Amino acid sequence: MSEFWLISAPGDQENLQALERMNTVTAKSNLSYNTKFSIPDFKVGTLDSLVGLSDELGKLDTFAESLIKKMAQSVVEVMEDAKGKVPENLLANGVDLPSFVTHFEWDMAKYPAKQPLVSVVDTLAKQLAQIETDLKSRTAAYNTLKTNLENLEKKSMGNLFTRTLSDIVSKEDFVLGSEYLVTLLVIVPKPSYAQWQKTYESLSDMVVPRSTKLIAEDNEGGLFTVTLFRKVIEDFKTKAKENKFTVREFYYDEKEIKREREEMSRLLSDKKQQYGPLLRWLKVNFSEAFIAWIHIKALRVFVESVLRYGLPVNFQAVLLQPHKKSSTKRLREVLNSVFRHLDQVAAASILDVGRESRKRRLSAQTSISPRGRHFAKMEITLLLRSTFHKCASLTGKRPCVCVCVCVCQSSRAASKRADEAGQQSAVCI
Repeated sequence: MSEFWLISAPGDQENLQALERMNTVTAKSNLSYNTKFSIPDFKVGTLDSLVGLSDELGKLDTFAESLIKKMAQSVVEVMEDAKGKVPENLLANGVDLPSFVTHFEWDMAKYPAKQPLVSVVDTLAKQLAQIETDLKSRTAAYNTLKTNLENLEKKSMGNLFTRTLSDIVSKEDFVLGSEYLVTLLVIVPKPSYAQWQKTYESLSDMVVPRSTKLIAEDNEGGLFTVTLFRKVIEDFKTKAKENKFTVREFYYDEKEIKREREEMSRLLSDKKQQYGPLLRWLKVNFSEAFIAWIHIKALRVFVESVLRYGLPVNFQAVLLQPHKKSSTKRLREVLNSVFRHLDQVAAASILDVGRESRKRRLSAQTSISPRGRHFAKMEITLLLRSTFHKCASLTGKRPCVCVCVCVCQSSRAASKRADEAGQQSAVCI
């Protein structure tokens, strides 16, 4: 599993030195591998508009997370016969997810930074909404086909009492086209084979002698044919039941049997034809959705950094990759210690905005402390099964913006982590 923390601190000389101290401490203690996370300069607009964007990005983040979860699960379901190859189909831009996060670069062609932030967010929202619409339609068609095929296959499973007999019997097993004679199918328990052979001719009048034949067996019994006159069918059924022989209601219809076999062949062929295009679509659009999701993370860091540190825009985002899960507690302590001085800086920047803007910001971001300590951690885990971590505050005291992205490719380990953390997705700011 690869886990990443994305943090932001003001870009002045003092805080750049703090970042250097953080790099030195984390490297010496082997806590994490740190790299700069490049975020372009966007058109900021008004601080009030940023507050609205902060809310909108929070919802879009949750939506993207949910969509990626659905798409990853769809890949698992489609690749039911090759689940070991699922990870190689969950890529972003042709590389594994940790590598994409580590080498993330803003896509200027898709999301031009020169556009207003509202337009960039709108582009991302429309892209994800279209992917979701296509996902629903494509998977619905495939799942309907798959369900119909499974229902037909279930008919061929089970014991002789429940399964279809059309793939067992043949035309030669029956007397067909007779006005007076009919062939019945009888299920006989294995211990009663000898009894059946001795008694079936005497269970009723008008049973054709030596007309029985074993045509199929399972673990519980065998399927025998018997030919008799039509007018004694009910009497024969009653006597057979008294002797613990079961008459299966089945009448040979060559056209119906042919139709069932053709339907099975058609469904198998249709599933095979849809499998390739659907899997390719899922691979391409999972990549697109994941890329969009990381762009949303970058936008959230930008917006929250401006709201917390004020104008002009001047902050540095850094990507941290903890070396071990056991070292995360120590890493939190290091971050809290290195950026403790931002208490006063953050508080001052908020006062500069003005009381009205501050009220709106505090209303929109209810967990911002009045003193301006801003150190939040958002953990999101992307799995093959696509289970997501709940969000949790990194510390009670918050000196900088922190967004944590965890990329996991171990379904079992990730499911355990998700169960321990709880199935939530929230933003702690």
